[in-house]
Order: sequence, then structure tokens, then C-alpha cells
Amino acid sequence: MDYRDRITIEPDKRGGKPCIRSLRITVYDILGYLASGMSEAEILADFPVLEPADIRAALAFAADFERRLMAIPSL
Repeated sequence: MDYRDRITIEPDKRGGKPCIRSLRITVYDILGYLASGMSEAEILADFPVLEPADIRAALAFAADFERRLMAIPSL
């Protein structure tokens, strides 16, 4: 699965933050819920519009972002 099929960035939605499938739920929202201890099942129950693949896409996006950030040479 390519996270780019599920993560959208639109300047007029949530300030251009990466969102799940053009919804108003950001990648950062999903990561925050997971970091606070919510399970995937709890997130999906609270947000029925989400699919399990959306949560995996948020994680893949974050991993790719971190990988790219670490590739930037130190100044």
C-alpha cells in the first residue's frame, strides 16, 4: 500500500496539513491518538469514516517523513 493513495494535502483544508482521504482528520491527529494509547479499534470506533488502511497510511507517512528529515545534512 502506498500512503500517497490515502494522504492528501490541500491548502484550504486544515491549513494544508496532511489529511486522511481529503477528510478533516489529519495524520497528526491519528498519530496523537496512537501516542496517547488509543488502539486502532478505538480510533476506528470513534471515527467510523476511517478504515484500518488509513491508520497504516498515517504511520507510513510519518516514517517516510522521518526518513527524509534524517537525510538532510547537518548545517
